[in-house]
Amino acid sequence: MSEHSTTTTDDTAEGGGDVAAAVATAAPRHPWWHWRQLTRGRLGPAVAAALAGALLGGAGVAWQTQAGPFADDRACWGALDEDAVADLFQGKRDIDSSEVPVSTDRIGSEGPSGLCQLTSPRGARVTARLHRLDVRFGGAGDQWADEYLSARMTPLGGGLLGMVSDTRAWLAIPEGCVGRQREDDGPLVVDMETGWTVYDDEVDTDERARLARALVTLVNDYMTDQGCTRTLADPTDGLGAPARFTDEKPDAVCGIKGLRTHDGKDADHYRRPLVTAGDAPVRTCDRDVLFGHPSLRLMTVADPRLAVLYKDLSYDGGRRHITAEGDTRRHPRGYGFVRDDMALYRAECQTGDVTFLIRADDGERAADIRALMPRYVAAEADRVGCGPLRIRLPG
Repeated sequence: MSEHSTTTTDDTAEGGGDVAAAVATAAPRHPWWHWRQLTRGRLGPAVAAALAGALLGGAGVAWQTQAGPFADDRACWGALDEDAVADLFQGKRDIDSSEVPVSTDRIGSEGPSGLCQLTSPRGARVTARLHRLDVRFGGAGDQWADEYLSARMTPLGGGLLGMVSDTRAWLAIPEGCVGRQREDDGPLVVDMETGWTVYDDEVDTDERARLARALVTLVNDYMTDQGCTRTLADPTDGLGAPARFTDEKPDAVCGIKGLRTHDGKDADHYRRPLVTAGDAPVRTCDRDVLFGHPSLRLMTVADPRLAVLYKDLSYDGGRRHITAEGDTRRHPRGYGFVRDDMALYRAECQTGDVTFLIRADDGERAADIRALMPRYVAAEADRVGCGPLRIRLPG
């Protein structure tokens, strides 16, 4: 990782209580521009972290800290040897390791979790977590998606459910190892981050490869501990080219023909978009990106294991529910809503649930959201094999 990356943006953990308590004390809160609109009126991350800490106060939770070189020359739950850690820090070997061991939540509902932090005396840091993605209404899964499903991420490929950039990486533990994911559960993942989310399109492919290698090593080690015989191959040689900011025509927003804003003058509203490259489980179009934050995001979550992140949220519509042609009272095509800052529709497709999402950073783009959503859903549903799908927005 780059020795210039010094700060993290993650403030909560979606998995077990040990991780939530540790991250709450080890990391600052999300920057001011984080998606606040989505969680208004719900339990805030700071309150959730404090609650987790209170629940675990008498449980003896603590960091296992080892000054480098680490005990037995291995870090992050014994998965990374000294050479693997040095690879993450451009050859530097004076790295400190702190971790919360992998364990199952004491309440028994969150699944296994663990946290590892590698820190350089020059300020650089890598944080790795094992946790189950939080799919609860008002949970932290949507915050995780903001960063780990951004347009800057590249799919790992090779049949793996995971993505990587030069500052973020994540990989779901294969279901063949840990058993099929329950319909209402998020996948069990290992993710890694190196600090602030960078948002130019000049992805450092060497840094990206380092994160990908370490990520697969962590997942393979966990699978071995679970008695799995499968070993995932190093994905670095097969990684595709990173996404690049692209020019577009006014009637082809995010490169989708026929998609336009309410007045058709998109160039007056937004700068060039960044769109996920390659055959990814998620297609994200981030527009008008400033300080790492897109003013408008269009996202299609085509993998049902990830689409479950938005299952509970899709019912949060009140009288603003989206309907679709072909709906019946007993068998609707899906569920969703529209409001001034967001539109979401989760469709039940032949391949499983697919989520379509358009979200703005404020309520001043309501006209664009309403203009984009029906055509966006129609076009993307055709692309992922879920069409024809024609939705109707409430008045």
